Amino acid sequence: MTRRSLHKFRRSICAKWIPPLLAVVLVAAAHKGDAQTIPQAGPFERNYPQSKSVVEKALKELQPAMSGRLPVLDGFASPGDHPLNRYQRAYFQSAVQVSSTASGGSAVRVSTKVTAWYADSTPARSGYQLLTSNGRLESDLLDQLTELLATRPGGTSSGGKSAEGSSAASSSAPPAAKSSDEPTIPAPAPGPRSADATRTFTSSEQGLSSQQLADTKNSQKSFDQTATSLQAEAASLEEVLKNQAHPKNLVAIKKSGTPVVASPSLSGKTLFLADAHDEFEMLDFNADWVHVRISGLSRGWIWRTSLEMPEGISDVPLENTKGSPVVADLFQVTREETAPFPGDWGPLQGKNVKIISVQKITEGEDNSGAQAKLEFAKSLLDKNYSDLAAKSQELSGIVMIFDSVDGGMIAATLPTVRQWKAGALNDAALWHQCYFDPPETFTVAGPTGGH
Repeated sequence: MTRRSLHKFRRSICAKWIPPLLAVVLVAAAHKGDAQTIPQAGPFERNYPQSKSVVEKALKELQPAMSGRLPVLDGFASPGDHPLNRYQRAYFQSAVQVSSTASGGSAVRVSTKVTAWYADSTPARSGYQLLTSNGRLESDLLDQLTELLATRPGGTSSGGKSAEGSSAASSSAPPAAKSSDEPTIPAPAPGPRSADATRTFTSSEQGLSSQQLADTKNSQKSFDQTATSLQAEAASLEEVLKNQAHPKNLVAIKKSGTPVVASPSLSGKTLFLADAHDEFEMLDFNADWVHVRISGLSRGWIWRTSLEMPEGISDVPLENTKGSPVVADLFQVTREETAPFPGDWGPLQGKNVKIISVQKITEGEDNSGAQAKLEFAKSLLDKNYSDLAAKSQELSGIVMIFDSVDGGMIAATLPTVRQWKAGALNDAALWHQCYFDPPETFTVAGPTGGH
């Protein structure tokens, strides 16, 4: 999978958990004396002092984190019979079981299924497979549950009376009857008090000794220092997150089914078809192709117009959009006929096709190169699709022959044109399912490096 997807995943984790983590640590520091260690019964099971109903309520809030798509398998699934980089479109689904414990708390057990599409060199062997989770997803979910429960006041209460309840009960009880034999002591007359008397009365009223007051102040000072340290650490993490928020060298796929090929050529071998929003690290680019890192040492090429380029770089090169003549003014159709396919290509060999002969209007036109031929071929595919579809029983495809010194032939099957017209294939995917003879005639980009 791509580095940018991994960056996004890491950024989402940081943005989601830094604030809750800070809140949890602050609460823990404030209630250090009440801290409680929660034992873990197994690799994917933990015990909590909260009741089953409290835990189940918290789990409902975590429901979105229990399933979804994984950007990569490495780090989430254990390697099996095949390398993890041979899998695509990975998903996970976690199941949670909550049971009550004898102490009145609850036990939470998490199990996760990971599935992914295995792309075999033999298509018949490809398909979705069930992989073994390495425990990271289960541990992450249990960590989220632990943090969520820790941030809830009274979440660990087991039914005992609170201090406020006891105080309220005491204050609401009727006063004891006064004995008639008890002597009446007159109230002292109001008068000025010394400062010492005031301090003695205040200390006695609060029930705190001088040592206790000093300990309280020291504890508060230590807590303030801890809070300041945590705030500084959080600010540092936010700065790291800010610096990672806008990578400068990543490109994103515009449409699913976009081919990633081994060489910058329309006849290059297709390595795989990328999904919409897949992101890759850009190594270099030229007028028509972008060189990307797939993973590790693996590299590939993607048609530039199929990508969302980094900020400041146009998806379509400026030199191709300024002053270029309309392709209809460069070429003209000279003949149309139905005949057997004239080339050596398995999908159309021996089958009837519609053959369209094309010539340059002006032989010396500098702008009638490979890119212009492809644009004119697209216009012919669009214009002739209705006729091909109506004669699908007798025509298997279409062939466009450019009659010129630097001419060539482009062939496409009817199913390919149908998919392109329906929007299932973008232009780059269309060309990689066509036949070019000779291929170099329609190579629109040279070596990498020309920006």
